[in-house]
Amino acid sequence: MYNTHRGMVPAPNSRLTELLDQLRQEFETQTRSTGEYEHQLTGQLQEMEMIRQKVYQLEQTQIKMKQDYETEIRMLRHELESRGVQPVASHIAPAQHTGPQAQPPSLGHGPSNLFGGIMANQGGSGPGLAPPPLPGSAAFPAYPSTACPGHPARCATTPAELFWGISAWCCCERYVRYGPPPPPTASPGPGKGRRAAPGPATPQQTQLAYPDPRASPQIPRPTPPNQSSLVRTERIGNMLANWNPEDLPASQKREGQDWYAVFNPEVQRVLDVELVHHLSHDSVVCCVRFSRDGKYLATGCNRSAQIFDVSTGQTVATLQDENVDKDGDLYIRSVCFSPDGKYLATGAEDKQIRVWDIANRTIKHIFTGHEQDIYSLDFAGNGRYIASGSGDKTVRLWDILDGKLVYTLSIEDGVTTVAMSPDGHYVAAGSLDKSVRVWDTTTGYLVERLENPDGHKDSVYSVAFAPNGRDLVSGSLDKTIKLWELTVPRGMHPHSGVKGGKCVRTFEGHKDFVLSVCLTPDGQWVMSGSKDRGVQFWDPVTGNAQMMLQGHKNSVISVAPAPTGNLFATGSGDMRARIWRYSNYAPR
Repeated sequence: MYNTHRGMVPAPNSRLTELLDQLRQEFETQTRSTGEYEHQLTGQLQEMEMIRQKVYQLEQTQIKMKQDYETEIRMLRHELESRGVQPVASHIAPAQHTGPQAQPPSLGHGPSNLFGGIMANQGGSGPGLAPPPLPGSAAFPAYPSTACPGHPARCATTPAELFWGISAWCCCERYVRYGPPPPPTASPGPGKGRRAAPGPATPQQTQLAYPDPRASPQIPRPTPPNQSSLVRTERIGNMLANWNPEDLPASQKREGQDWYAVFNPEVQRVLDVELVHHLSHDSVVCCVRFSRDGKYLATGCNRSAQIFDVSTGQTVATLQDENVDKDGDLYIRSVCFSPDGKYLATGAEDKQIRVWDIANRTIKHIFTGHEQDIYSLDFAGNGRYIASGSGDKTVRLWDILDGKLVYTLSIEDGVTTVAMSPDGHYVAAGSLDKSVRVWDTTTGYLVERLENPDGHKDSVYSVAFAPNGRDLVSGSLDKTIKLWELTVPRGMHPHSGVKGGKCVRTFEGHKDFVLSVCLTPDGQWVMSGSKDRGVQFWDPVTGNAQMMLQGHKNSVISVAPAPTGNLFATGSGDMRARIWRYSNYAPR
């Protein structure tokens, strides 16, 4: 019976096994085919990228050739006119040059290069900045272009240069021309670079020697003698950089040894300005910030942060992490004093926040967690919390007392700037997606998103709360500053902040990216720093520009007001920070 029972067990289903083997073989075949398709697709994408680069190079070469030809024609006509010969009217109409053509976005653009290309004149940006033309140059177009006909890829220099709008001191700058060649003494000084050539240079590789700020391409030049009697009749408005100081009476300008200020002739002058201290650095000055008592100024540059005595201009501390690898660059993108002045927080390209004990020159905390460069920091008024913004698309709130992370606030795009409200109840952040978001720091809820038809048309690079805590200013790559009235409702649910916000006023007048904005402690003036190398004071009530200050020889990356003394500071790509004083104007 036992043997008979075992004989009744059904034999294995060979058909099922055969079908499973066929399915396995087909799956393996399809897997191999998919790998081959992916390989082919990758190759095709690479070929498309090469074609894109070639087309772009050809377009830029054609633009350059046309500019050189038109410039040479203008030179010859001017020479004929100076000799008393009436030139024949040209049959070639000058091109309406609107700046360098925007390079199309690269294929496969990922988070690791979040800020790459933002400052490389993509997305409708303005002209780049460059040193004076080389002696003996044969061509000098009337409008600058940072696009190198032969090496467009080399214009995309280090992330620090691109983020802050610093001129790319590489071979492509040799193709930039602004006017007749200067004497040899006006050529750039020797480099100080860490990296060896060839390749894109770091911002500190070139020191500029402009004997006069009017040598800057975006600062008006004196009119030729034969035109000095002409009177400007068109309305300039807030475009104060279009005013030539030589055309203005003494009451509408202020001039220093290597700087000058122009006051809007169309509004009553109520301000005066003077240079207090000139603070040289060894690299680009990425950020400036005063202590709460106004006695000290902190600056961030390559690998270190400096603290200066505001009254004397002398360095009182240099903070540098000696445990960091000495090779390569490490830009300090943001510095911020604690309210009691005991600590200085620094945010850097290595994704770390360091909180320094200033008296002991030691690091109290190192906060890690960000996955991209840290671009902005701000202390809460109570001194316990620090807000940070990073290219990893997050704003984070840190507890300095417990040394831990409190909130991680995620958005859709890279965060370029953060600011805490005076009472510490809100944190605002500007982003590459053209909007400003406001969160409640006690709950982590998104309560407002400043984005509407009247909002910014390009990435927001700077935000600052007004002293009243109800208003906020933002500066953008669209060359404008906007004043927002916050209407934050209470008791909202997480992530329920809707697009909108009330844009009270738009300030237009800068000729290039607005990189930094702030308000004076009394709220009477909005200050802005731009890639056009200028600093402007704006009346928040009328929207009129009161003053345009020129003195830096490269982008004004950071502006900051002092809590006392009517002082403000500027940091620039020209490796200098400056402390200025503004005051009420008294006619001389």
